[in-house]
Amino acid sequence: MHEACTQRQHEITSADLPLSCPLRDEQVWNAHPKVYLPLEESGTVVCPYCGTKYILKDFTPEDSN
Repeated sequence: MHEACTQRQHEITSADLPLSCPLRDEQVWNAHPKVYLPLEESGTVVCPYCGTKYILKDFTPEDSN
């Protein structure tokens, strides 16, 4: 485990969905509240609490339809 909300960009796959920030494998004792982030429509999303950007690596525009 590593400290939550310190890496500013994460690449994830559809196997990691549903996406929450902080991520499941992060230590959360000093992090912001867990928030679920929708990125299935655009392939990217930014956490409103910490500004971390999440990128869905296996995103294709057809997935959003």
